[in-house]
Amino acid sequence: MTQGWQPSASFDALHLRARLNAAIRCFFDERNVVEVETPVLSRAGNTDPNIASFSLEFSGRTDGAPRTRWLRTSPEYPLKRLLAAGFNDCYELGRVFRDGEAGGRHNPEFTMLEWYRLDWDHRQLILETAALVNTALALVGRNAELKQVSYHALYREQLGIDPATASDEELRAAMGDVVIDPTGLTRDDWLDLLMTHRLQPVFAEGQLLALYDYPASQCALARIREDGVGGVPVAERFELYLGPLEIANGYHELADAAEQGARFNRDLHRRAERGDAQPPRDENLLTALSAGFPSCAGVALGVDRVLMAMLGTTRIADVLAFDFTRA
Repeated sequence: MTQGWQPSASFDALHLRARLNAAIRCFFDERNVVEVETPVLSRAGNTDPNIASFSLEFSGRTDGAPRTRWLRTSPEYPLKRLLAAGFNDCYELGRVFRDGEAGGRHNPEFTMLEWYRLDWDHRQLILETAALVNTALALVGRNAELKQVSYHALYREQLGIDPATASDEELRAAMGDVVIDPTGLTRDDWLDLLMTHRLQPVFAEGQLLALYDYPASQCALARIREDGVGGVPVAERFELYLGPLEIANGYHELADAAEQGARFNRDLHRRAERGDAQPPRDENLLTALSAGFPSCAGVALGVDRVLMAMLGTTRIADVLAFDFTRA
């Protein structure tokens, strides 16, 4: 008889998740960061070429609005609309959805924590993110030392290449004995592959590593600082790793509506080249940015990933009541 009806996580793991959720809320309550809830369904999708969104058709009355709605891949856009409307520091703890992501470390629906701090930059937010992660680790009697290193310094020190000036051939050569089909790969793809195949697997266990100031071409929704490394522009962005596990991605947030619209269009052009779906741009976000967006930094943290690290498991199923195979 099949046992697929039973939970994929242990009861201890589920109790630990509940304790972590409570600790997160206490952490932000002490800092006067307010919990909010925003829509899970949106008329806009995520244009990021590396993220696939779920969509569905609404059968009820729409008053002329589109029937196609998109499940959020993060709560970023509505949270930013709240900030543009004058709301203060806020966070959301909830489910997000990404198509095509299922496996040992991925589940199509997972829990994301996202928060924003007014008048902060990405370097300040690194410290608070690390403090939150250590609050979580304290629940299992652990602590992780934070190390901060720039993206450029990491590639120079560990691989002997300058990610800003190295040729595509040099980037490919740095892959060593890792064989990758180069068809259709861009310069940023090679940099990402070096991260996932050469750098990330050897990050020190039990250490929090904050990698900051990414290449401007990987800006996503971050500001670009023109006077970056050696005069080369950089994106004011960070990623936080606990050992080899990526757990958070943060930005000094872009506030320019025209630039944000142009980035959306570049994303859609890349999607068209690949033959991928074309989610509609979030025009409400662009209007909110035009209305006046405050200087702030924001970060998204994968709660399931943190739980995996707390339990010392590489299987996301071990921290989910019912993973995708049992849903």
